Amino acid sequence: MFTLKAESPLQSTWTLLENCSNMKQLKQIQAQMIKTAILSEPKLATKFLTLCTSPHVGDLLYAQRVFNGITSPNTVMWNAIIRAYSNSKEPELAFLLYQQMLSSSVPHNSYTFPFLLKACRNLSALGEALQVHGLVIKLGFGSDVFALNALLHVYALCGEIRYARQMFDNIPERDAVSWNIMIDGYIKSGDVKTAYGIFLDMPSKNVVSWTSLISGLVGAGLSVKALSLCYEMQNAGFELDGVAIACLLTACANLGALDQGRWLHFYVLNNGVDVDRVIGCALVNMYVKCGDMEEALRVFGKLKGDQKDVCIWTAMIDGFAIHGRGVEALEWFDLMRREGIRPNSITFTAVLRACSYGGLVEEGKELFKSMKCLYNLSPSIEHYGCMVDLLGRSGRLNEAKELIKNMPMKPNAVIWGAFLKACWIHRDFLVGSQIGAHLVEVDSDHSGRYIQLATILAAQGKWKEAAEVRLKMKNLGVPISPGKSSITLNGIVHEFLAGHQDHPQMEQIHLKLKQIAERLRQDEGYEPATKDLLLDLENEEKETAIAQHSEKLAIAFGLINTKPGTTIRVVKNLRICRDCHTVAKLVSQIYCREIIMRDRVRFHHFRDGSCSCKDYW
Repeated sequence: MFTLKAESPLQSTWTLLENCSNMKQLKQIQAQMIKTAILSEPKLATKFLTLCTSPHVGDLLYAQRVFNGITSPNTVMWNAIIRAYSNSKEPELAFLLYQQMLSSSVPHNSYTFPFLLKACRNLSALGEALQVHGLVIKLGFGSDVFALNALLHVYALCGEIRYARQMFDNIPERDAVSWNIMIDGYIKSGDVKTAYGIFLDMPSKNVVSWTSLISGLVGAGLSVKALSLCYEMQNAGFELDGVAIACLLTACANLGALDQGRWLHFYVLNNGVDVDRVIGCALVNMYVKCGDMEEALRVFGKLKGDQKDVCIWTAMIDGFAIHGRGVEALEWFDLMRREGIRPNSITFTAVLRACSYGGLVEEGKELFKSMKCLYNLSPSIEHYGCMVDLLGRSGRLNEAKELIKNMPMKPNAVIWGAFLKACWIHRDFLVGSQIGAHLVEVDSDHSGRYIQLATILAAQGKWKEAAEVRLKMKNLGVPISPGKSSITLNGIVHEFLAGHQDHPQMEQIHLKLKQIAERLRQDEGYEPATKDLLLDLENEEKETAIAQHSEKLAIAFGLINTKPGTTIRVVKNLRICRDCHTVAKLVSQIYCREIIMRDRVRFHHFRDGSCSCKDYW
């Protein structure tokens, strides 16, 4: 029971306000203030209104009524109500209140403009921000760091990073907030290099500085650099906070860096970091993307019921999908629904992908229909892409073509790309070459489209036409993403590019590859799958070219540098080719190694001469 003290009204009321934690208590205090005739006392009234406008305690409509009842609100009161509206769903009302404040001739202080500029930020109102900037200068706050930082923040978030930089360079005494705003601003504008330069120039960094840059690096795809910065951050004496940990777990997921991900998990458990929904989901996603589904399951099992939201369930379902465990993905989808969690559009993308990778055609069709019927979700183009892939992989090309024809939206390059892939799998080169020709016109900046078309032409022996497609791509300056595979050893990520010779152990790797090839020929009768190689070369030259694929280099490196029986984990940026898939299966059998490979699309678990995909990929 919340009790009120009658003695010493001013002091006791102040104490009650200091300890107030909800609106019910606040209204009781207001009744006491009215009873003791101290409601108009400036200090208490200001404190009372500040609590009324607090997002944790207050009620904005109630605060407005209280404010309207105050005869002559002071500066702090005006600031409180302006701040409350700037943080509300109607930040534009903060401008109206500010006009009323000016009409009442109430003086400003150093907090007035930051609160008003918060409304500008939330509305992306650059024009209003420029007007406020003029007032900041006119009213003598041009050297106030609070007001200047608020202006910096508005300009940075509104995309005016050059203007923000001009202001930043002219601030006489920058504080840590000034530097952090610029780091964040450059990151949001996509200029991570300049953000990193600002970070290096910063005289005194704090946790926000490190975390902002780590987040920016991960968002820019520079995951290796982000992990390196994590170690620098700790060496500088800073502890990782929840935001940094979530970002770094994402970096590990991007790289497939299981060892570093395990270390971060250990850090969370041993440093009292709260495993909330964000970190819980990041941990599950990291283990899924690093190929350790069993650990992902353990993390999921330890989360509390209210932490298991649709995002974490979706991460698990998607994990089963990309690991080729389609039936389990469907089971988890049903379990999620029984737990009362409503699937969203991303969940359906994951479960339809599971059906596609597992060849579960009828199940996928039923799920696709249920989106609208049961959940009132209109399938997006991503869902249609999953269905085209599902039907195409299973050989139902006519059904896939009919689905594309009847789509409610215009098919994009992803849809046609999925259909082209199906034509390649099922050797329908006539239709495939037509679709491929269309794709290079509508998606002319994507090198993969040219390569797909040239591959189909080459498979038909049309080397001249294939060469013309490659020449067109070259003349247009379309960049090609080289095949790149990585493997992590003792916390160090080793990268291999197809045909490159710059790794310090390359001589040993080539010798190992030669030994592997000889053993595969002797023991398994292996012959390189050169038929589909997009090069008009003699067979011997093709064999040399195909032996240089990055995943083979990574596997050889793993065999050289790890103990017998150790699992080899490889991450590749492109889809694994047919020959490398065959070699990985045979190596897993002959060398008694499990090889877990993540390509651009999914995982392949090679064990005892077979793959988890069951050659359905």
